Amino acid sequence: MSIRAVRLNELPVLQDIERAAGQCFRDIGMPEIAEDEPLSLGELARYHHAGLAWVVANGADVPVAYLIADRVDGNLHVEQVSVHPDSARRGVGRSLLEHLAAHATSEGAPALTLTTFAQVPWNAPYYARCGFQIMDDTGLAPGLRKIREREAAHGLDRWPRVCMRRAL
Repeated sequence: MSIRAVRLNELPVLQDIERAAGQCFRDIGMPEIAEDEPLSLGELARYHHAGLAWVVANGADVPVAYLIADRVDGNLHVEQVSVHPDSARRGVGRSLLEHLAAHATSEGAPALTLTTFAQVPWNAPYYARCGFQIMDDTGLAPGLRKIREREAAHGLDRWPRVCMRRAL
């Protein structure tokens, strides 16, 4: 498998990956997350045009996972990382995070950040194993605070959420 920039014609595949990856939330009592629609093609295209969208492609060069990021508060912020269930538990998500870390380092960004569910095993506990640490919500910079406000307005705070940071 290889990591490369996403191609515009692959954006619908990213939506399919996200839908498939989201189904595991159904099994832990979070069907609303499983049913949440992925980002629109226009929103995904914005990440492509910004050069902040990557895929892991299989041997046939078909995406099986993706990561999109934003520049937030001087850091690179993981907006979404999704791995198709058929490719899960093989280090694919971690490889995307490492790719982003290398990209962030080349840009001079001091850290990666993300927001995630605190108690979902493949969310905060997973990211902690990847070197992220939970941040104190009282000291969030304006960009992360704004992201958390949007998430709360979207109803994601129905379950405990945290901001996490990985120093580079």
